[in-house]
Amino acid sequence: MVKKRFQDKVVFITGAAKGQGRAVALAFAKEGANIIGFDLEKKISYPAYNNANQEDLKKLEKEVHKIGSKIVTFGGDVRNSTDVKAAVEKGISEFNHIDILFNNAGICAYGKSWELSEKEWDSMIGINLTGSWLVSKYVIPYLIKQAAGVIIYNSSIGGLRGMNRLAHYSASKHGLVGLTKSQAIELAPYNIRVISIHPTGVDTPMNDGIAALEGSTPEKIAESSATNLIPVPWIEPVDVAKSVLFLASDDAKYITGSQYVLDAGLLTK
Repeated sequence: MVKKRFQDKVVFITGAAKGQGRAVALAFAKEGANIIGFDLEKKISYPAYNNANQEDLKKLEKEVHKIGSKIVTFGGDVRNSTDVKAAVEKGISEFNHIDILFNNAGICAYGKSWELSEKEWDSMIGINLTGSWLVSKYVIPYLIKQAAGVIIYNSSIGGLRGMNRLAHYSASKHGLVGLTKSQAIELAPYNIRVISIHPTGVDTPMNDGIAALEGSTPEKIAESSATNLIPVPWIEPVDVAKSVLFLASDDAKYITGSQYVLDAGLLTK
């Protein structure tokens, strides 16, 4: 029997229930990995669209089990250290180790920088940046203990450029670049790689929520904000998943501290 690429590896994924997180979880499962899936337990107040929930996590569990891999899930908020610590400990209790962390949980909403409320600013920075740091804070000691691991932060093209009416979003995603570079330096002595990925718009359910808030359609939102060089409004979650699996694999063993761009040429325009 041919050994799969990530056979018996354990992958911790935040924002696992839908969109990019779900696609990455299923891709790893198909390659033999076991999954620790973390996502929201209850609706958050900002942004005011439907986020993932525990029902979505249960659906993911069934899909992963159907593939033949193992999965444990945990509902909580990445901004809450109690939730994060409990999820990591649950995963370790089940699988004894964590090999790969995909810090994917994130939100997006529009608003001019000077018109944002403090609550809106804090929610964006809290989930996208502070939450990512918090998850890594609790996972890293286990990676150090085994002297191996990969951390991948899901940033955005907004982490490499400014974006109209997305200052809080762009600031949070730029922050992930600084976190990536600094942790890559800190963790290199422990054989731990750290990378950020930077997709253009991705076709996920979040687009429907953003469009509804804007009184528009997902296609119009994508076309106005992305303007990709390759003439597509967005890329697919599976495209992100393929890149994440490559970066987590031994084929990318010398890639660390880097920003991996999946922008359909947008930043070249």
